[in-house]
Amino acid sequence: MDSIIILCGGGPAPGMNTVVCSIAKTFLAKGYRVIGLHGGYSGLFNKSPRTEDLDFFKADAYFNRGGSYLQMSRFKPTQEDFEKNFNLALFQDNNVKLLVTVGGDDTASTANRIAKFLEEKKYPIHNTHVPKTIDNDLPLPGGAPTFGFNSAKDEGAHIARTAYEDARTSGNWLLISAMGRSAGHLALGIGEATHCPMTIIPEMFNKTTINLDKIIKLTVSAIIKRKLLGIDYGTVVVAEGVFHDLDPEEIKATGVNMSYDEHGHPELGKISKAVLFNDMLELEQKKLGLKIKTRPIEIGYDVRCQDPIAYDLTYCSELAMGVYELFEKGETGCMVFVGPDGNAKPLYLHDLQNSEGKIPPRRVDIESGVAQNYYSHICHYITPADYDAAKKYLPILRNTTSAVYSAGNQYYGQGICKDKDRRAARPAAGEQQALLRAGRADDVRLRL
Repeated sequence: MDSIIILCGGGPAPGMNTVVCSIAKTFLAKGYRVIGLHGGYSGLFNKSPRTEDLDFFKADAYFNRGGSYLQMSRFKPTQEDFEKNFNLALFQDNNVKLLVTVGGDDTASTANRIAKFLEEKKYPIHNTHVPKTIDNDLPLPGGAPTFGFNSAKDEGAHIARTAYEDARTSGNWLLISAMGRSAGHLALGIGEATHCPMTIIPEMFNKTTINLDKIIKLTVSAIIKRKLLGIDYGTVVVAEGVFHDLDPEEIKATGVNMSYDEHGHPELGKISKAVLFNDMLELEQKKLGLKIKTRPIEIGYDVRCQDPIAYDLTYCSELAMGVYELFEKGETGCMVFVGPDGNAKPLYLHDLQNSEGKIPPRRVDIESGVAQNYYSHICHYITPADYDAAKKYLPILRNTTSAVYSAGNQYYGQGICKDKDRRAARPAAGEQQALLRAGRADDVRLRL
């Protein structure tokens, strides 16, 4: 009997079980044996891999659940693993015709290496990758989401909505860190869905270097603007990637208590980015004489294994059926893509790779309508017209006429609002017009 093997790499995302179990149902109905491989890619380079057959009843019991029935792994094979440890016998002994990998950008990059390896060795095994990540950072056409993103955003927005209500009820500011090491899709999606007054993502800094000063000043700018509007509460959402892009020496210089690796670099993976953000903001508040009560909230692991929403249940089922359709057509070395019409198309991994053979992440298009509209109409920040009034809330600057309080070049003219023609074609009122005027400067800072 011909067989297929399915493995899941990287971290979990809502819809993992839907993809795996829907693939199983589809291929079982066509007479194939379906083998689940535990441990991600490690099972392909192991003489004693942990496998189990997936039958209809198992697939039917798990297809709509969160988490992943197949245990996942972040294992990345070395070149030596390919040369010495690739378990070809696993495929030969089980008459495997197709390898299906499910994962994000790292898993896709490894899938690309496997595709090349199989082609070079002339092993008759097809392979197809299914794009998964709550970060939404795989380069799918037309802005199509990766599966799991919408479910994670939905739960993240639920948490952030509750946090916003707590902030309003208590008169506090809650600082929310959202997953997204390479891109700010999840953070921006949560921020927009909950009308968060400030969302900070790496893509905002596309024309300038990310530094702690700019992150903090953007946050304080939102807090001061809300005070000017008579609003003493709010939330700030920040993508975790912002902190990973900071200079390690700058983090050390803050004096925030954290652990460091053998090279002296902060071990950011071990700590809550929201706590780090809160600690840094509290230090800045003391310097500015600003008295604001803030509390940290982390959105990350709690959105990865939730049950998928209806969107992802449908989308993942279509991706699974698309895997079979591509296999039947003889496609291999590709990522499955399903458009709005439900038709499956191959995205060849060799066409998506960069010069290093890796699949580069898709970042937020800061010039898109999604980003431009949010930052122009929902986001709160002080503008030049607010400078004098803002001094009331910053005692340290009340008697200073030349002090510079930067909101970041990336915000005024260098990043979000740099498209002057677009802004002129859709004129805004009040503070948006002030922002536009500031956006025409090459180096604009908030002067208080």
